[in-house]
Amino acid sequence: MSIPTDVASLQIMAHVYKKESLQSIFEKTVESLVEQVPYIDWAGIYMMENEEKKLVAASDFDDHLEWEANGRLKFPIKNSAGMQIGLLLVKSKQPIAFDMTDISTLETIAEAIGQESMAN
Repeated sequence: MSIPTDVASLQIMAHVYKKESLQSIFEKTVESLVEQVPYIDWAGIYMMENEEKKLVAASDFDDHLEWEANGRLKFPIKNSAGMQIGLLLVKSKQPIAFDMTDISTLETIAEAIGQESMAN
C-alpha cells in the first residue's frame, strides 16, 4: 500500500524543494495524493485564518463533506515554532486503507508544508 504514497510524496517534495509558491504546493499535494494513491479518494489542506480553519486546496471542493469516509487521516501542519497552522486531511472510501508507511510519509509531507509556509 505504501508505494503509491511514496510516488506521490516524491512529486510533492519536488515542488517543495523547487520553492514553488505555497498555493502551488498545496494544489500539487492534493492532486498528487488523489491521482497517485488509488485508495485516497479525497485530499484537502486547511490553513488557519483568523482562528478558523479554511479549506485552501482540495482534490474536489464540491465533494469534501458529502460522503462518509471509511478511512480518514489528519495530519497537523506546524510552523517551525511547533504551532499548528493548518491540517492535511485524506479520506478513503475503503476500510483499512492506510498502513504505517502511509502515515509516516503523510506526516513528512505535512511537516515539509509547514516548514515551507514559514519560508513564504
